[in-house]
Amino acid sequence: MKLDSLKPLLDRSGSLTTVSLDVTRAEDAGDRDIRSRWNGLRRQLESQGAPEGDLQALAEVVLRPTHVPGPHGRFVVAGEGEVLFDRVLADAPPRDEAYHDGIPALMPAAQAADEAVRYLLVEVDRSGADLSWSGSQSHAADQPMEAVEGGHDVLHKVRAGGWSHRRMQSRVEDSWDRNAEVVAAELDRAVVEHRPDLVMITGDVRAVPLIRGAVGQQTAELLVEVPGGSRAEGVKEEAFAENVHAVLEAFRARRREDVADRLREALGRGEGAVTSLPDVVEVLRRGQVSELIVIEDAAGSAAPLGDHELWAGPEPLHLGMRASEIAALGVDEKHTRAVRGDVALLRAALAQDAGVTFLLEGSVDVVDGVAALLRWNDQATPHETAPSYTEDTHRKGH
Repeated sequence: MKLDSLKPLLDRSGSLTTVSLDVTRAEDAGDRDIRSRWNGLRRQLESQGAPEGDLQALAEVVLRPTHVPGPHGRFVVAGEGEVLFDRVLADAPPRDEAYHDGIPALMPAAQAADEAVRYLLVEVDRSGADLSWSGSQSHAADQPMEAVEGGHDVLHKVRAGGWSHRRMQSRVEDSWDRNAEVVAAELDRAVVEHRPDLVMITGDVRAVPLIRGAVGQQTAELLVEVPGGSRAEGVKEEAFAENVHAVLEAFRARRREDVADRLREALGRGEGAVTSLPDVVEVLRRGQVSELIVIEDAAGSAAPLGDHELWAGPEPLHLGMRASEIAALGVDEKHTRAVRGDVALLRAALAQDAGVTFLLEGSVDVVDGVAALLRWNDQATPHETAPSYTEDTHRKGH
């Protein structure tokens, strides 16, 4: 997944203060637990030298109610006493984190982006449809709900006989068809304009297939039917929400498996991908990466990357396993420093517009818990060969 919204942070000079924490409000505790977690992170940041202005700006945001039900988190970046980035995370982070440096710690935001699915939910009946985007109050706000009405109002068949009955039946079916065409045209427009990952359709059992048959190919490729929804009152919201969740999880699984398949294929042929921390550092430094792949455990943690220490210079692609590699890029020693591995890798990936995908431990065989798909290769690119790739098992997943 792309992290475009985070890219302006790379252009900031000076120090940045990053916080990621669980902001779930327990009914019996109110904001007491959140305040306690924040106070612990604040002490860490004070020990790291974070300025008071940043701490005050962060406190104002993280202690503010989100009004989001269920477990969730918050990722906030501050600098020079102002909040530069604030995002509510759909899930609570695996661990609370506070980081103060000239580089933001982007791992929680990258994991949230990897989970995000930009979808359009279409609830239909025979007269039209209600359209709502992911993140709106309706189901999960990017945009308010939009109603599309077909305008053809002969909608109900009647129990009767004879020629007049058949003509009425034909007029009803023609109204359904015309209304479906109006909705389909609006869906095609929305797909072209907003480029969602997924279009979910639910509602009347006669209207749904009519609309599916009327949309263009681009929309049809994104369209998934979800049972249990309706434009009318009386929907079993909990059951429908579970159906939506199942569709989204299936989509996320397919998206990750597509990246995993591409990685397996590229590593198998020894071209187009690399694995192991030194090789990934090298291709990031050369700006070759199209997708950074990070392995996370069942708890959603990519902690092993954070246990490594890399060397970095002033620019995101000033990256190396050793300080001497940064010096070889012409960077003065006084501008070179050690940086936590995950912080340095994500900074470099973001700078070259690479996507980031998180794969579950055991789903692919990689070395050091990291790999990269490449935009291009040359003779200087590290190449994985089948023997070394399969024999170097003692480092896989670490």
